[in-house]
Amino acid sequence: MRLAPWVAALLLLAGCSSGDHALIINNQQSLVMGSSVLSAGVTAAPPSLTTDRGQLSAYSLLSNDHPAPVTVHYRFYWYDAQGLDVIPFAATRTLIVPPNGQVRVQAVNGNPEAKHVRLYLSLQ
Repeated sequence: MRLAPWVAALLLLAGCSSGDHALIINNQQSLVMGSSVLSAGVTAAPPSLTTDRGQLSAYSLLSNDHPAPVTVHYRFYWYDAQGLDVIPFAATRTLIVPPNGQVRVQAVNGNPEAKHVRLYLSLQ
């Protein structure tokens, strides 16, 4: 039995379009920090998310276990439910974590598509 060309094309397209093609954001990987950050004595909690008046807010607590201040660069990356980047893109920020102290970093994204966040920490 021979299929008409349009039937074969339709079957091929149906087979290719099945399933969800979304990127998946692993919530267990919501914090990314280089080994140099850990070596400097800085640790951080994975970012927590809250919603207030339609805006998604993320925050994390950074701790410094050493007796000297540490300059840390950080950036929050926002993703939609499918794992795609959400605008506006956040700029990299810099802060000093005090010796034997803690500091809270926070970012807000008003884009209603934002559902997930990832925090990157570095010393450079």
